[in-house]
Amino acid sequence: MIGIIVFAVVGLVLLFPVVMTRLAKRKLAQLERAKATIAGHEARVAAEERKKNTIYPTDHGLLLGKDLVRSDEPGPEEEAALTAAKAGDWRPAAAFLAGEGTADLRWRRMYGLTDLAAEDDTWLRAWRAERPQDPTAALLHANALISVAWNIRSSARATEVSSEQFAGFHRVLGEAEEAFAEAVALAPADDPNPWVARIPIAMGLGWSNDRFRQHWAELTERDPHHWGAHSRALQYWCAKWRGSHELMHGFIDGAVAAAPAGSLLAPMRLEAYFEQFARDREKTTAWQRPEVGAALDAALADLAATDPEHPRVVYTRGWLAYGLTRAGRPTEALEQFQALGRFIPPPFTNFNDPRQSFIDLRVDAVQGAVAAKEAAKEAAQQA
Repeated sequence: MIGIIVFAVVGLVLLFPVVMTRLAKRKLAQLERAKATIAGHEARVAAEERKKNTIYPTDHGLLLGKDLVRSDEPGPEEEAALTAAKAGDWRPAAAFLAGEGTADLRWRRMYGLTDLAAEDDTWLRAWRAERPQDPTAALLHANALISVAWNIRSSARATEVSSEQFAGFHRVLGEAEEAFAEAVALAPADDPNPWVARIPIAMGLGWSNDRFRQHWAELTERDPHHWGAHSRALQYWCAKWRGSHELMHGFIDGAVAAAPAGSLLAPMRLEAYFEQFARDREKTTAWQRPEVGAALDAALADLAATDPEHPRVVYTRGWLAYGLTRAGRPTEALEQFQALGRFIPPPFTNFNDPRQSFIDLRVDAVQGAVAAKEAAKEAAQQA
């Protein structure tokens, strides 16, 4: 009997680890299943949250990032002129620049060809040799010299520019001044564009404010509301060149007050604030100041009054998209981003990575607009 009991006890002792191992495995399996269930739930929640916070451009009337292009990319006619010039044929460039339009539109057409001539002017020298009295070629030559001068100086701050660079900068600007005089002599008496070309010379050679005002009087006598001229003069009057915040704002405020509705000079106030806030430690909140809000409203009114085909509409929408987003008006900003379509305009083209800067601020506008819509919906439900 005792043997049987001993045998049973021994059996139980031997069986106990097996039973405990099975129980432990079962509990472990249950624990693993619980962990998997929790992990799956957390993954679903995280996925829903990501989906909720993910911006799909097409859901908001916007193009994908890969479809965006800089607004200063040349159109087909300009591209053909540039391609021909690179091959040594100046005639398509001459035909392109001779197109009809306002003085400002003719000025706008010169941008790409000026940059090309600053890199290689072989085709321009051939043009000037064959047509030495051509005023367009003379103006393009003056413009190209100014671009060469600025390339020598670079866009760095003055403290970061070497004495050799400054020497070359001033020497080439002196050559540009001579080229400007020739361009003025060849141009029709009422053509403002040679006078527009001279503004960077005034900036680089440090003209006094009084001398610049005399020059400005000559220019505006020919075209009082020339957009490109005002854009360049704004830079002369800003604090980093030959003016101050007060002089800069005084200049553009006076220009806007004298201009007809739809001139699209009003949006330049936003560029002026951008210049002012560039080194402002509070630049994020600065865009929410009342005076900036008034400038945004004036720019919107100027845009509403202009011809939809105005060549500076994209510029205007770019500054409005930027300023409205910074000012905490994302719904209005989103409308501007939508209207811009595929174009990346200033101020984004001034940043190191224009496309990413444009997309990042566009995301802010979309998120703000969605949040504002949800808040309005909740308020309506509670009313």
